[in-house]
Amino acid sequence: MKTIFSVKQLLSLFLLLPFIGFSQSASDTTKVWTKGGTISVNFSQVSLTNWAAGGKSSASGTLLFNVFGNYEKDNLSWENGLDLGYGLLKEESDKAVKTDDKIDLSSKLGLRPSSESKIFYTVLFNFRTQMTDGYKYPDTEKVISSFMAPGYFTLALGADYKPNDKFSLFVSPLTGKMTVVTDEALSEAYGLDPGKKSRSELGAFIKTQFKTTVVKNVSLETKLDLFSNYLDTPQNIDMHWDVFVNMKINDYLSANLITNMIYDDDVNIAIEKDGVVVENGPRVQFKQLFGVGLSLKF
Repeated sequence: MKTIFSVKQLLSLFLLLPFIGFSQSASDTTKVWTKGGTISVNFSQVSLTNWAAGGKSSASGTLLFNVFGNYEKDNLSWENGLDLGYGLLKEESDKAVKTDDKIDLSSKLGLRPSSESKIFYTVLFNFRTQMTDGYKYPDTEKVISSFMAPGYFTLALGADYKPNDKFSLFVSPLTGKMTVVTDEALSEAYGLDPGKKSRSELGAFIKTQFKTTVVKNVSLETKLDLFSNYLDTPQNIDMHWDVFVNMKINDYLSANLITNMIYDDDVNIAIEKDGVVVENGPRVQFKQLFGVGLSLKF
């Protein structure tokens, strides 16, 4: 498979349709539900003809989709969110390469002891994977990732501190994390024993979220996940940190700055020199996207 969904991918996206369905009406609050979403399409394009200084014509595009549905009544709170992203870059006659690809589904159910309390006793679920195959470019024959290779499932029980609508801090001393790799050839690259398709971990988990309006028409949202495995090198903490800055130009145009930093102690990243692997081990991963394009809030 190159860029076409397989049956299992379509099935998984079908299972997510209840969350996508929240986007069918405008963002609103009716009694107990708050729902809405954002869709953004960013473009960039360079065209060169007989350009003496040299260079390459190119075109790129990124689609970002976010939808949420939050329930709150009395002392019960239930927050649900789905983030999708997909991007491609095409340079002249070269094959299109992937620049972004993510599925991030989260759900958080909390109950507070009283209406005055800022702390919710909470169960959190998170699922992350990607849609299509990833390659070790420029080699488009060597697959290094795909749908559910890897896939990450997190289930945590803890307390969620929410003093206001802008900030939340979830702390869990009891968290289960499962890494799934459906392609056995990729097992070792994602910390699994050779030939295994899953790996379970038990540990502590912290998730913090913050969003605010920096200045008029400029909003900031950041999410930070930290996980420590009780059973294996607990001092090596896995990290997943997202930052999203939206700069609104008008009702339909916006500029977006997105950064994503990851450290997973179980993911080995090879450093090659002249085609030979000289180092192989966990490393900090960093991705940054900046684009201008169409944006629509639901």
